[in-house]
Formats: sequence, C-alpha cells, structure tokens
Amino acid sequence: MFQNQPFKFIFFLVLAVPFLLINGCSADRRMANNLNKIFKNSKLNEDSQVGFTIAAPDGKKAIYEKNAHKYFTPASNAKLLTFYAALKIIPDSIPSLRYIERGDSLIFWGTGDPSFLQSRLKGVKAYNFLKNSGKKLFFAAGRYTGSFYGPGWAWDDYNDYYQAEINELPLMDNLAYIKAEGNKLAVSPQLFADCFKKDSLSVAKDFKVTRKFDSNDFEYPVIDAPDGYEQYIPYKTSVNSTLSLLADTLNLPVQLITMEMPVNAKTIYGMKTEEVLREMMLPSDNFIAEQLLLVCANQFQRDLNGAVAIDHINKEYLSALPDPLNWVDGSGLSRMNLVTPADMITLLSLIYKEVNNKELLFSLLPAGGKSGTLKNAYPKTNQPFVFGKTGSLSNNYNQSGYVTTKKGMVFLFSFMNNHFVTPTATVRNEMVRIMTHIHEKF
Repeated sequence: MFQNQPFKFIFFLVLAVPFLLINGCSADRRMANNLNKIFKNSKLNEDSQVGFTIAAPDGKKAIYEKNAHKYFTPASNAKLLTFYAALKIIPDSIPSLRYIERGDSLIFWGTGDPSFLQSRLKGVKAYNFLKNSGKKLFFAAGRYTGSFYGPGWAWDDYNDYYQAEINELPLMDNLAYIKAEGNKLAVSPQLFADCFKKDSLSVAKDFKVTRKFDSNDFEYPVIDAPDGYEQYIPYKTSVNSTLSLLADTLNLPVQLITMEMPVNAKTIYGMKTEEVLREMMLPSDNFIAEQLLLVCANQFQRDLNGAVAIDHINKEYLSALPDPLNWVDGSGLSRMNLVTPADMITLLSLIYKEVNNKELLFSLLPAGGKSGTLKNAYPKTNQPFVFGKTGSLSNNYNQSGYVTTKKGMVFLFSFMNNHFVTPTATVRNEMVRIMTHIHEKF
C-alpha cells in the first residue's frame, strides 16, 4: 500500500516546484512592471537624481532597480556600514577602557567608547571603575592618530551639535550644554562656565552662543536669552581638556603619562553594544557613529584610526558588495562618501543574516510613523511597515532598509535622491507614497 507513496511525492514535487517558481517569478515581474510605471510617472524625475532597488532578504537578485549601480551621496545611510561593522567586530558589550595596574598606580587608555557619560546612554562603568580604584590615576594619551574631524566635513558646522569632534576618550558627548535659567546661563560641564562671555560688539537680534573655532571660548550677544532656551555646542577637544574634565568629574587628580599600550592591557567593558547601536541609529547620532569606528579599531590594533578601521572592514567584511565603495567616515557627514543602491541592498542582506532575528533588527532601526528619524516621515502608527535608515544633507534625502507588506513579505530597499532643489518634504512625501504603495499592493 505504501510502496507507491515516494513515487507520488516525487511526482507531486516535479509538478509543483516549477509551478511555484513560475508563480514567484510572475509575482516579481508584476512588481517590477508596476514599479516601472510608478517611477516613470513620478515627480521625482523632474528635479532629482533617483536610485532605487528592491529585493528579497537574500539580496541575490533585484526585483526592480533604477540606477542601481550609479553612485549617490548616502548621507546618514553610511551609518548602516558602521552598524554592520560593529555587529561583526565589537563584542556584546562596548570596550570602554584599557588599563594596567602597577603598584599603587592605574594607567589607562581610551578606546573611543561614545557611551562614557553620554547624555542619553549615561555609561558609568568606566567612570565607577576609575572612581573606586583607590589608585593614582594616569591617562596615557596618544592612541588616536586621526584628525578631530572626518574627511570632507564642513568646517563652518563646527558650532552645531551634530558635528562633535572625534577623540580617543570622549566625555559627555563631547558637547557643552547651555540652558537659560532666569537671567543666567547654566553650563554643563561646569568646568566650561568661566569660558562664556558676552560679546559687547555683537548686534545680533537673536540669541545664540558661538564658540571660537580653535578654542573653548564661547560668546553670546548682550540680549537676554529667551525663556527655556537651550543649546548644545561641541567643545574643542584636547588632551588637556580631557584631563581637566575627567579630574573635575571624578573629583580626583588625573595625571598624564606617555606610555604605549601593552598587548596584555586589560579591558573594562561598558554598555551593551545593542543599546549603543540603537542610540546611534534611531536619532542618527553622528558622534556615536564616528566613535564606534575607533572602538572597532581597538579590537584589532593599538592605534585608533577611523580610516584604518574602514580599510580593514572593507577588506574583511564587505568584499561581497557589487560596486567599490568610497567610504570615508562613520556618520555620513562627508559628501566624499559614495555608494550605489546595489551596494546598500547587499549590505542590508548581510545585516539581516548577521542579526538573524527580524524583531530585534527592526527594534534597532527607526520605524516609519513610530520611532527615530522615520517617526514623522510616515503617518503615525503602532504597526510600522518601513524600518531603516534615513540620510539627509542639503539637496539629498535617502532611505534604505526593510519594508513589510500586507501579505507578510519582507523586502530590502534602497531609495536614494540626490541633487534636488525642491523642498526635502516634497521629495520625502513622494518616497513615502511609493513605499506605502509597495506595502499595500505586494
């Protein structure tokens, strides 16, 4: 009775598999034809260089692509590269300090850890370790061999919160926080309070604090700050400012020492890497992104250098990308970054496989209409269908990530728009219309 069952099963597979393949191909073809019509008639064509690719999670073959191998400025889409690098290189918790003990002395080196006393993450493990060591503290500077800015950064953005400087031992976001309290300005870190002066020659009608480019001298107009006024300004980093801030915060003396970090230096681990990655991705934090490249470098060499880290990551983990990257910083602040939509699709597939948990991955990314930089891009909802990374510079706006459909499918997508002069909101709204169409129709 059961002798013919294997034959029947094989016969069924012979008939069913081609049918399923044809049906799948037919569905892909319908999507491709549909999207071809949409993009042909889209307003984006009027005033934008557009790139778009959509694919299944394995990323092996694009279902539809437009300018997939053309190069675009990714802006903060570059953080997806940093995100993947961190997944591959950094352990479950962020290495926060390296150290050795010699008699009554504790000698320590920075790792670039961005969470060390960061305003939202508030990483305190390294702080507590130093505070409670009971030893004389010596900071060994010199691991960081790069510049305080990434390649191609705009120097005239130095006073803006999103362009904090890069260094080996960042403290409190590398930002000074100013808040109006009555007729006075409250300053944090308090160490900088005496560096704030009124500019008697200013004729400004609006209140704003401005730091001198090459020093921690802050000036503001004679007019009163409006009620509730607050501002974050990058402070000028240096070995001396690090020593002073650390000593002031610990309320302990910290001395400088010249010493190369030995190979056997121990590590103090700080916050969970997952938490730090989420804090980078949701609000698109440039400071965290840049510093994480240094944390990556800490894992394979003595020196901390973002360019060296990028070179290592490209060679070791990104050889599968179809087009050569021009990747120069961790955050996407530089317009020297160039990627293709095809690259982004392969990267998204690598991330999807590496995390291997859809719910966890989606929780680490902005969600359309619900969280992060996509919260206000899509209509408010508790059931978002787009999870990914935005990328915005003047005249450029991109989204790359994952879109789910009403039929329960998950697709990878990269949607890039460069060099437009219409308002960003106009471009973003058209993108949202197309992504919503994909969600509802496929």
